[in-house]
Amino acid sequence: MSTTTLPAITPERTALLAMDFQNGIVPLAPDSDALVERVKGAIADVRAAGGTIGYVRVAFTEDDWTGVPETNKAFAGVAAAKMLHHEDAATRIDERIAPEDGDIVVRKIRFGSGSTTDLHQQLSDRGIDTLVLTGISTSGVVLSTLIDAADRDYRVIVLTDGVADPDPETHRVLLDNVFPTRAHILDTAGLRELLRSA
Repeated sequence: MSTTTLPAITPERTALLAMDFQNGIVPLAPDSDALVERVKGAIADVRAAGGTIGYVRVAFTEDDWTGVPETNKAFAGVAAAKMLHHEDAATRIDERIAPEDGDIVVRKIRFGSGSTTDLHQQLSDRGIDTLVLTGISTSGVVLSTLIDAADRDYRVIVLTDGVADPDPETHRVLLDNVFPTRAHILDTAGLRELLRSA
């Protein structure tokens, strides 16, 4: 996609979110090694331009498990099985894209990045108005975070080659039909161009 269809961005007011890139989830993504390498490159580009990097991981404490009601179709099973404990290796961020000092890191207990974290407060404190979304999965954390971010009036960019889903058809429909109504759709090469022209 051409960057000319995108509004200008200010790198200092831009944050790339790397969502659910953790040891227990990365292997579920198709071609996960290539995906992580592309996201690693995008992180480096945003850092070099003076932007912010944010990391989101899903992980539960014992109290979090207790607090998940039976009505929650997705997470009641996770809680019952005592999955994704916050100290487990499965919930650690992939070391290939590990956070650095000064990055934002939040721990969530639902699909979206913002509903159970202070992410939006941290972004607001840094004057962020533009979000670049990467994550696993397109139909989970990316969809939930995108809708929430759009409702909060961020400029949102979804990196087409920085998101993945176990279901290729769902991934395609979201990127082709749903996300373009709420966000700008761009690949990692396009993001690099956009940052250079900022």
